[in-house]
Amino acid sequence: MATLYLDLETFSETPIKHGTYKYAANAEILLFAYAFDDASAKVIDLTDVDPNDEWGFAEKLTQIDLLLSCADQLVAHNSMFDRNVLEANGFNTPHYKWRDTMIKAYCHSLPGGLATLCDVLNIKAEHTKAADGRKLIHLFCKPLGKNRNLERATRETHPDEWAKFVEYARLDVEAMRAIDKAMPEWNMATEQRHWQLDQIINDRGFTVDTELVDTALKAIAVEKKRLAKQTQNMTDGAVDSATQRDAMLEYILSEYGITLPNLQKATLERRIADPDLPDAVKDLLNNRLQASTTSTSKYQALARSVNDDGRLRGTLQFAGAARTGRWAGRTFQPQNLPRPSLKQAEIDTGIEALKLGCADMLTDNLMELTSSAIRGCIVAPEDKKLVVSDLSNIEGRAQAWLADESWKIKAFSEFDRGIGDDLYKLAYAKSFGVSPKSVTKDQRQIGKVQELALGYGGGVGAFVTFASVYGIDLDQLANDAWDTLPRDEMHKAQNWLEVCKKDKKTAPKMSDRAFITCDTLKRMWRNAHPNISQLWYDIEGAVKSAICNPAQTFRANKLAVRRDGTWLRIRLPSGRYLCYPNIRLKDDSIQYMGTDQYTRKWQYQNTYGGKIFENICQAMSRDILAHNMHAIDKAGYQIVLTVHDEVICEAPDNADFNHEHLSKLLATNPDWASDMPLAAGGFEAYRYRKD
Repeated sequence: MATLYLDLETFSETPIKHGTYKYAANAEILLFAYAFDDASAKVIDLTDVDPNDEWGFAEKLTQIDLLLSCADQLVAHNSMFDRNVLEANGFNTPHYKWRDTMIKAYCHSLPGGLATLCDVLNIKAEHTKAADGRKLIHLFCKPLGKNRNLERATRETHPDEWAKFVEYARLDVEAMRAIDKAMPEWNMATEQRHWQLDQIINDRGFTVDTELVDTALKAIAVEKKRLAKQTQNMTDGAVDSATQRDAMLEYILSEYGITLPNLQKATLERRIADPDLPDAVKDLLNNRLQASTTSTSKYQALARSVNDDGRLRGTLQFAGAARTGRWAGRTFQPQNLPRPSLKQAEIDTGIEALKLGCADMLTDNLMELTSSAIRGCIVAPEDKKLVVSDLSNIEGRAQAWLADESWKIKAFSEFDRGIGDDLYKLAYAKSFGVSPKSVTKDQRQIGKVQELALGYGGGVGAFVTFASVYGIDLDQLANDAWDTLPRDEMHKAQNWLEVCKKDKKTAPKMSDRAFITCDTLKRMWRNAHPNISQLWYDIEGAVKSAICNPAQTFRANKLAVRRDGTWLRIRLPSGRYLCYPNIRLKDDSIQYMGTDQYTRKWQYQNTYGGKIFENICQAMSRDILAHNMHAIDKAGYQIVLTVHDEVICEAPDNADFNHEHLSKLLATNPDWASDMPLAAGGFEAYRYRKD
C-alpha cells in the first residue's frame, strides 16, 4: 500500500484565525512537500515557474495530481487544512484516503504540535523542524502589516530565505513520517472510522443566522460605549471602561477600602449578593459583569469565520479533549457556550428585538440577552429543521454501570420505563433516608449537586463549585439541613474541618457550619454509593500495581490496566485505550506527562483514582456517542455539530424525522454495553437552543 506523506506551505490574505475553511477558500499553494513511503522527501515549488510559462505551471499541477492519485493513503499533520486547501485549488481527494498524524497523537494523549511531538518522542535532530521555521512562515505565508511599506516577500525578493523555506518544508515531511512511525497504533483501528465521519461533519458545517450576528454585534458595540461612559461617570473619570481590570480594582480599593482578589464572574456575583457591600460598588461590579461577557468574542468569531454560503465549518476538533477523546471546539468554540440566564420565551422575543434594532427597549441588560441568545445563531436552512438529542445523565449511568452499583442501575432503568423516581430526587432521598416522593424542588437541586460533584471522589471543594453554578446558598443550606444530618457523620466532618484548618492551603473559605454540612453530604453520598466509592480505590490500586509490574494486566471491575514501557493503558469496555504517557510513581503519587491546562506546557501531571475514573466515564460516554453517530447520519439525520453528549442534526422538515426517533438511535446500546441503561431526549426547532 503506497503511502504519500505531504505538507503544504500556503499564502492567503485571510488570517488563519478565521478558521481553516475560510482561510482555505482563498489560499495559494506555494510549496508541496512530499515523500512516498520511505523515500527521501522532496518539494515541488509552484512559484519556481516563469510567469509566462503556462505549460510549466500546468506540469507541476499535473505532477501533484499524479502523486495524489497514485497514493493509497495520504498522510498529513492536521490534514483538514491540507485537504481543504487542495480542494480549493482543484484537487479533490476522498476522505477514506486520508490519515492524520495529529489525530493519531490526540488519540493517544500526546500533544498535537509537530515540533512538540518531535521533542516528546525524541525524534532525531535531522528530522526536526528548522529552528527559524516560524520566522519563515511569517515572512512568506502571511500578508505584511498594514503599516509596512514593503512588497510581499517571495522567492525573488528573498532568495536565501526562500531556500531555507523549501528545506523547512522538506524537513516537515521527514519529521511527520518519523513521528508517525514512533507513535502507537492502539486506538486507530476504531478511531479512524469515527474521525472520517467527523471530517464529513466539519465539511458540512451549520447554517448561521448572519443577520442576528450582525445586529447583535452592533447592539453590543453601542452598549459597551454606554457602559464605558457610565463607568467613567461613576468613577469621576478614574476608570475609562468597566473592562479595565487593574484600574477598577485600584479604584474600589482607594475609594471604598475594599480588596477584591479578582474580577472573575463568580467573585463578582458573590460580592454583589453581599448585603453589606455599598450600592455604588455593586453598581460598578454589575457594569463589569455586563461589559466582560464572553458572548462578544463568540459573535465576532461567527462574523469573521462564516463561509460565503452562510455556513460555518471546521468547529469540531476530533479527540481534542486530552485522554478522554471527547470533541473539543475550534473557532466558534461550540463546546463552551455560555449557559443562558433568561427563559427561552424571553430569548426568542429578544432575538426578534435584536434583529429589529430595538432590544434596548426590551431589556436593561442587553449583554445578558446577547449572551443568552448566542445558541440562536445556529439555525436550520430553508426547508429543513434542526433535530437535537442529548444522552440523559450519561456520566452518572456510566459510573453506576462500571461499578456495578446495582440499586442505581435499577433506578435508571425504572425511571426510563416511567415507573421510577427522578434520579436527583432519589440521590437526595438515599442520602437523607427519606422518601423520594417527599423531596422538594430545592432539595432536588441539592441531590443534583451531589450527583454532579461527588461521583469522582470530589469533596467539599467540588460541592462548593457546583453549588455556585446552581445558585445554592451554602449557609442557607446548612441552616435548612443541620437538624436532619446524621450526628456520627457530622462528627467525622467536624474532625476533618479541624485537620483542614491546620493547613493554610486547605483552610476552608466558608463558615464552619457550611463546611460541616457539605462534608457530611459528601459522606452520606459515598455511604449510599459503596461500589462507586470502592472503584476509585480499585482503579488507583490497579494503576499502581501496573506501574510497578510492567507487561502484566490488572483488573478493576470492567476495566483492564497495563503498563508497556513508559505507557500506561486502561482498556475501556469499547476496546479503546485511555493512554497515560511516561507514567510513574513519585512519593506514592501517580504522575504522567500531559499538557498543563494553565501553562499549556508538556509536563508531569498528578492524578488519582477518582480523577482517572472521571476520565474513564467521560471517555465511555464519548464512545457511546461516537458509536451511534454513524447510524444517526446513515438514517438521514445529517449531524452538523456535537456539544458534549448532544447531537445537533439537520433533517427534512417533515414528521418522518423527529426527536423521538433520533433519541432512540442515540440511546442504542452497543454490543460492549448491552445491559447499560441508556436514554436520550431532545427537541425539534428551526433555531438551536438550550433544552
